[in-house]
Amino acid sequence: MLTSTDFRGLLNERFFRNFLPVPASNKLRLGVGTPDFQLPDITNGRLVKLSDYKGKQPVLIALTRIFTEKQYCPFCFPHIKELNENYEQFKKLGIEVLIITSTDERQSQIVVRDLGLQMPLLSDPSCRVFRTYQVGQALGAPLPAQFVLDKEGKLRYWHLFSFLDYNANVETLLGQFN
Repeated sequence: MLTSTDFRGLLNERFFRNFLPVPASNKLRLGVGTPDFQLPDITNGRLVKLSDYKGKQPVLIALTRIFTEKQYCPFCFPHIKELNENYEQFKKLGIEVLIITSTDERQSQIVVRDLGLQMPLLSDPSCRVFRTYQVGQALGAPLPAQFVLDKEGKLRYWHLFSFLDYNANVETLLGQFN
């Protein structure tokens, strides 16, 4: 259950490693492949390797802020719910949605259960993918971002967090696949 007063588990190594603000400095280029990664998929209990999708299907990578299993970023929580509610739309178009969070596997299992996630939730507590994709960080967690990859694994669109435009909405993201 989501609560705004349960801060257990917030002050951990990840929190302190990501406390100081670092602006996004994404230098990925459109039309070029993105760095590969392999992370555990908490939703389906398997390892997911980004390169396994290359040549098979387009992918939406959504890096999101979840502080603990009970503390969500107020900007990311509605975005996660919107993606989950529209997951079937992405699947009907042959698109896989990979949500990446910096919560550990135990916390991520609670998130999957509490939110009823259908889409893969990948756990990256070391924040390696967040750093590789240079999305920035602030107040204890990496910042959110979305990356759209075509069937060949080439970057077609990205959206980086700003206080004026937190996350790309579902319509914008689906529109990138046309």
